[in-house]
Amino acid sequence: MVEDVRGVAVAAQQARRLRGGARVRGVVLWDALRTVLDRIAPEGPSDVVDVGGGTGGFAVPLAELGHRVTVVDESPDALAALERRAAESGVTVRALQGDVVDLPDLLGTGSADLVLSHSVLEYVDDPAAAMAAITQAVRPGGSVSVLVAGQVGAALHRAVAGHFQDARRVLDDPDGRWGDHDRTPRRFTRESLTALAEDADLRVAELHGVRIFADLVPGSLLDGETDSAEALLALERAAAVHPVLRELATQLHLVADRK
Repeated sequence: MVEDVRGVAVAAQQARRLRGGARVRGVVLWDALRTVLDRIAPEGPSDVVDVGGGTGGFAVPLAELGHRVTVVDESPDALAALERRAAESGVTVRALQGDVVDLPDLLGTGSADLVLSHSVLEYVDDPAAAMAAITQAVRPGGSVSVLVAGQVGAALHRAVAGHFQDARRVLDDPDGRWGDHDRTPRRFTRESLTALAEDADLRVAELHGVRIFADLVPGSLLDGETDSAEALLALERAAAVHPVLRELATQLHLVADRK
């Protein structure tokens, strides 16, 4: 089937790019994107927009699979690097300079089958306005893929590192920050991320935890140890949808559909 071929191709592309712990960390997200693409466009290429897509870590592999991809990013340097990367891979990716709230003006409404917003909502001034703009860019029946920093996971990591007061602050702070030196302006829980999507009139389809165990395991246990990496990969895939364990993830990944 077409969708099976595309799924295998995505996995193969990413396996060549990622090794060891990096592969374990990234594969759950690519599994989810493969499933979304198979569902919304099973018979042909999709129109994909990657807002904040930078140098094309997702955009170029998707373009290699035949999708029509546009990257919207504020940084002209990142977009220049994207164009070089796409040229080296023999694909075309449209590059537009702009912010997430500019999507309706840059692209028009209902112009994409899938919009990626990965590691963006943590940094915008108004997450609700950003999510509304993302929703406007998606066609009815299309989907959004939103990846954000997890609040509970951050508390776990601060505690494991011995920073117990920081861990408590993460849990108590409305934005999930551990202090003035925290470089992440905002983190999310399952509830806050889901509410953000629903308030934008999106229907939540899936929620995954990304990097649950992978960020807690020393890289030395994985690099060059194929069996260990594969075992951890299997564990990450199972934990990604576990109703309790996914809350502990470094990142939360939400897939939502436009009604």
